[in-house]
Amino acid sequence: MLFGIILSLCLLIWIAYKGFSVIIFAPLCALVAALTAGFSLLPTYSELFMTNLATYVKNFFPVFLLGAVFGKLMEDSGAARSVARFIAIKLGPQQAIMATILAGAALTYGGISLFVVAFAVYPFAYSLFKEAGYPRRLIPGTIAFGAFGFTMTAVPGSPQIQNIIPTVYFHTDAFAAPLFGLTGSALMFIWAVVWLKYRQRQMAAAGEGFGEEDTRAMNTFDDGIPEIPPMLAALPLIAVLVVNYILTKVIATWDPAIIKAPAFASLALVAKAIPVANWALVIGLIVGILLTIALGFAQFKARANLQASINAGAIGSLLAIMNTASEVGYGNIIRAMPGFAQIRDFLLSIDPGTPLISEALTVNALAGITGSASGGMSIALEAMGARFLEWGAQTGVSPELMHRVASMSSGGFDTMPHNGAVITLLAICGMTHKKSYPDICMTTLICPFVVTLFLILVWTILGLKF
Repeated sequence: MLFGIILSLCLLIWIAYKGFSVIIFAPLCALVAALTAGFSLLPTYSELFMTNLATYVKNFFPVFLLGAVFGKLMEDSGAARSVARFIAIKLGPQQAIMATILAGAALTYGGISLFVVAFAVYPFAYSLFKEAGYPRRLIPGTIAFGAFGFTMTAVPGSPQIQNIIPTVYFHTDAFAAPLFGLTGSALMFIWAVVWLKYRQRQMAAAGEGFGEEDTRAMNTFDDGIPEIPPMLAALPLIAVLVVNYILTKVIATWDPAIIKAPAFASLALVAKAIPVANWALVIGLIVGILLTIALGFAQFKARANLQASINAGAIGSLLAIMNTASEVGYGNIIRAMPGFAQIRDFLLSIDPGTPLISEALTVNALAGITGSASGGMSIALEAMGARFLEWGAQTGVSPELMHRVASMSSGGFDTMPHNGAVITLLAICGMTHKKSYPDICMTTLICPFVVTLFLILVWTILGLKF
């Protein structure tokens, strides 16, 4: 039984690394495992895979859709570029590493997709690194930490999906465990900056300069159309965060009766609890979208691409959510297999008096296997979230702390070499795994993994439960 699971996981890793779509191959890999367990293939596909895929889409599609549209509008209006340019100019070439990290972090924390952030930040990072004489091969590691580092998973209130998924399983909100998250963010930030500056000095001592130029780094939007002033361009990002916070923490008057009305009684996928985090973020993203359209109306009109931007964002969201939902469907087939009990029991046997170590290792392992933070965490929490919650109740560990540990752990081993974001970032920067992956690995894989485990030990020793 265990052999089928291992074989299936190896196939999934290989397929993801080769760049094949998991929408097609995740169910096929799962059915390979199901076949070794003697499951009937078609019922397994229709009842296990598709049912869980549909539930995931139901829970998170609005966030994926609106987040993708918001990011595309910020990109095409030039607002994301304006914010990145402002930070880059203010800090200057001698602070190229810091400027690149902060530009990526500001955009990610404002709700923009990490892929959009990479496209927006790269031209300015390229210019700063070139002027400072810093090696160009450090750019991917620097952008990676700013775009999918601490602001994606650790900072409380992040609108990124990796911070929203745990709310469904632990009934928390996006601002869960602020002290743990802020401490982790600070430690990750210090780690990444110290490492990247050390690497820059090391390369300089070896006589390595900027390296070959990249003609693709030219800013293709320098078309004579006036740019949105950076202070205005930042308003949609701020609005998403502020509206999300107000609806989650200040108003907080969602009436449970609204999902128990007779009109919903016949629905098969009726909610079990109010998805406050989803609703608050959805409204925040809508406000951000409307502000972006209003502030960038002249830019959209001049380029005649408002309709194209909205359509491209919507289409892009379908690919993103179907990739993750397919991995969730895959995970549920694996969870149903008898052999999975051995894996689950092993992970739950890691008992230093807290469920947090087991949770962190489980989420990291599955994020690494799937090459996806959101996909790996979703599989882990689908399979073991209820057990972690029960274990936490027995040991006095709050659901909020389990939320933050799950989120931060999803941003660890996810950036293995076969990760789609890593491959895309290297393509954007015109770099190879050989040249730039070591620094991506240090800032976005080893850094969050070590920091999360360190904080779990500190929290456990101090007896902190929040």
